[in-house]
Amino acid sequence: MIATGTCFMRGDEVERDSSVRGIVTFEWDETEEVVIKGTIEGLKPGKHGLYILTLGNISNGYSSSGMHYNPCEKKHGGPQDDERHVGDLGNIEAGDDGVAKFEMHDRLIRLAGNYSIIGRTLVVTENEDDLGKGENEGSITGGNAGKGVAWGIIGIANK
Repeated sequence: MIATGTCFMRGDEVERDSSVRGIVTFEWDETEEVVIKGTIEGLKPGKHGLYILTLGNISNGYSSSGMHYNPCEKKHGGPQDDERHVGDLGNIEAGDDGVAKFEMHDRLIRLAGNYSIIGRTLVVTENEDDLGKGENEGSITGGNAGKGVAWGIIGIANK
Protein backbone atom coordinates (compact mmCIF):
# COMPACT_ATOMS: atom_id res chain seq x y z
CA MET A 1 0.00 0.00 0.00
CA ILE A 2 1.32 3.44 -0.91
CA ALA A 3 0.23 6.49 1.08
CA THR A 4 0.69 9.94 -0.41
CA GLY A 5 0.52 13.43 0.97
CA THR A 6 0.42 16.79 -0.77
CA CYS A 7 1.24 20.32 0.31
CA PHE A 8 0.31 23.42 -1.68
CA MET A 9 2.60 26.23 -0.54
CA ARG A 10 2.41 29.99 -0.89
CA GLY A 11 3.73 33.04 0.87
CA ASP A 12 1.86 35.84 2.53
CA GLU A 13 1.17 38.15 -0.40
CA VAL A 14 -0.38 40.89 1.76
CA GLU A 15 2.35 41.29 4.34
CA ARG A 16 5.45 40.36 2.33
CA ASP A 17 4.39 40.90 -1.30
CA SER A 18 5.49 37.33 -1.91
CA SER A 19 5.11 35.48 -5.17
CA VAL A 20 6.64 32.28 -3.77
CA ARG A 21 4.45 29.24 -4.35
CA GLY A 22 4.78 25.56 -5.04
CA ILE A 23 3.65 22.01 -4.54
CA VAL A 24 5.38 19.24 -2.62
CA THR A 25 4.34 15.59 -2.57
CA PHE A 26 5.20 12.82 -0.14
CA GLU A 27 5.06 9.09 -1.00
CA TRP A 28 5.46 6.25 1.47
CA ASP A 29 5.09 2.53 0.83
CA GLU A 30 5.61 1.71 4.51
CA THR A 31 9.30 0.91 3.97
CA GLU A 32 12.20 2.82 5.45
CA GLU A 33 11.89 6.14 3.61
CA VAL A 34 9.42 8.74 2.42
CA VAL A 35 10.10 10.18 -1.03
CA ILE A 36 9.63 13.96 -1.15
CA LYS A 37 9.26 15.67 -4.54
CA GLY A 38 8.59 19.31 -5.17
CA THR A 39 8.71 22.42 -7.27
CA ILE A 40 8.76 25.82 -5.60
CA GLU A 41 9.01 28.99 -7.67
CA GLY A 42 9.58 32.66 -6.89
CA LEU A 43 12.57 32.02 -4.62
CA LYS A 44 15.79 34.02 -4.71
CA PRO A 45 18.59 31.95 -6.31
CA GLY A 46 20.48 29.75 -3.86
CA LYS A 47 19.73 27.42 -0.97
CA HIS A 48 16.65 27.56 1.26
CA GLY A 49 15.77 25.57 4.38
CA LEU A 50 12.80 23.16 4.26
CA TYR A 51 11.06 22.22 7.53
CA ILE A 52 8.00 20.54 8.94
CA LEU A 53 6.50 22.45 11.86
CA THR A 54 4.57 20.91 14.75
CA LEU A 55 1.09 22.29 14.07
CA GLY A 56 -1.16 22.66 11.04
CA ASN A 57 -2.31 26.15 11.94
CA ILE A 58 -1.56 28.84 9.34
CA SER A 59 -4.15 31.34 10.59
CA ASN A 60 -1.30 33.81 11.24
CA GLY A 61 1.06 32.55 8.55
CA TYR A 62 3.62 29.89 9.41
CA SER A 63 4.36 31.56 12.78
CA SER A 64 1.19 30.04 14.27
CA SER A 65 2.44 26.52 13.43
CA GLY A 66 4.84 26.21 16.32
CA MET A 67 8.43 25.06 16.27
CA HIS A 68 10.14 22.45 14.11
CA TYR A 69 8.45 19.06 14.50
CA ASN A 70 10.63 17.50 17.20
CA PRO A 71 8.90 14.65 19.09
CA CYS A 72 12.27 13.18 20.15
CA GLU A 73 13.47 16.46 21.71
CA LYS A 74 16.75 16.60 19.79
CA LYS A 75 18.87 19.50 18.54
CA HIS A 76 18.48 20.83 15.00
CA GLY A 77 20.49 19.01 12.34
CA GLY A 78 20.66 17.88 8.75
CA PRO A 79 18.51 15.12 7.28
CA GLN A 80 21.35 12.56 7.44
CA ASP A 81 22.34 13.39 11.03
CA ASP A 82 21.43 11.19 14.00
CA GLU A 83 20.88 14.35 16.07
CA ARG A 84 18.04 16.17 14.29
CA HIS A 85 14.42 17.13 14.56
CA VAL A 86 12.06 14.81 12.70
CA GLY A 87 10.95 17.88 10.73
CA ASP A 88 14.46 18.86 9.58
CA LEU A 89 14.54 18.24 5.82
CA GLY A 90 17.70 20.20 4.97
CA ASN A 91 17.97 22.55 2.00
CA ILE A 92 16.56 22.89 -1.46
CA GLU A 93 18.26 24.99 -4.14
CA ALA A 94 16.69 27.49 -6.51
CA GLY A 95 18.36 28.21 -9.83
CA ASP A 96 18.86 31.61 -11.40
CA ASP A 97 15.20 31.45 -12.51
CA GLY A 98 14.05 31.25 -8.88
CA VAL A 99 12.73 27.70 -9.26
CA ALA A 100 13.72 24.83 -6.97
CA LYS A 101 12.89 21.35 -8.29
CA PHE A 102 13.88 18.63 -5.90
CA GLU A 103 13.56 15.00 -4.90
CA MET A 104 14.81 13.70 -1.58
CA HIS A 105 14.31 10.68 0.65
CA ASP A 106 13.78 10.92 4.39
CA ARG A 107 14.15 8.08 6.91
CA LEU A 108 12.25 9.62 9.86
CA ILE A 109 9.01 11.19 8.65
CA ARG A 110 5.91 9.07 8.06
CA LEU A 111 2.44 9.59 6.62
CA ALA A 112 0.74 7.54 9.36
CA GLY A 113 1.52 6.33 12.87
CA ASN A 114 4.58 7.53 14.78
CA TYR A 115 6.16 10.66 13.30
CA SER A 116 3.23 11.29 10.95
CA ILE A 117 3.48 14.65 9.18
CA ILE A 118 -0.12 14.72 7.96
CA GLY A 119 -1.85 17.87 9.21
CA ARG A 120 1.43 19.64 9.99
CA THR A 121 2.86 22.71 8.25
CA LEU A 122 5.66 22.61 5.68
CA VAL A 123 7.70 25.83 5.33
CA VAL A 124 10.50 26.99 3.04
CA THR A 125 12.77 29.73 4.39
CA GLU A 126 14.42 32.79 2.90
CA ASN A 127 17.97 31.59 3.62
CA GLU A 128 20.08 28.46 3.72
CA ASP A 129 19.81 26.13 6.73
CA ASP A 130 23.23 25.69 8.39
CA LEU A 131 22.05 22.20 9.50
CA GLY A 132 22.87 22.89 13.14
CA LYS A 133 26.58 23.30 12.40
CA GLY A 134 26.78 26.96 13.44
CA GLU A 135 28.03 27.52 16.94
CA ASN A 136 25.15 29.53 18.34
CA GLU A 137 21.66 29.04 19.80
CA GLY A 138 19.91 29.93 16.51
CA SER A 139 21.77 27.12 14.77
CA ILE A 140 20.87 24.34 17.19
CA THR A 141 17.20 25.34 17.31
CA GLY A 142 16.48 26.36 13.71
CA GLY A 143 19.55 26.45 11.48
CA ASN A 144 19.76 30.26 11.17
CA ALA A 145 17.61 30.02 8.02
CA GLY A 146 15.56 33.17 8.53
CA LYS A 147 11.85 33.71 8.01
CA GLY A 148 9.49 31.53 6.06
CA VAL A 149 8.70 32.67 2.51
CA ALA A 150 6.06 30.03 1.69
CA TRP A 151 4.12 27.44 3.68
CA GLY A 152 1.15 25.10 3.60
CA ILE A 153 -0.52 22.27 5.48
CA ILE A 154 0.35 18.71 4.48
CA GLY A 155 -2.80 16.78 3.61
CA ILE A 156 -3.62 13.20 2.70
CA ALA A 157 -3.72 12.71 -1.06
CA ASN A 158 -4.25 8.93 -1.27
CA LYS A 159 -4.11 6.04 1.16
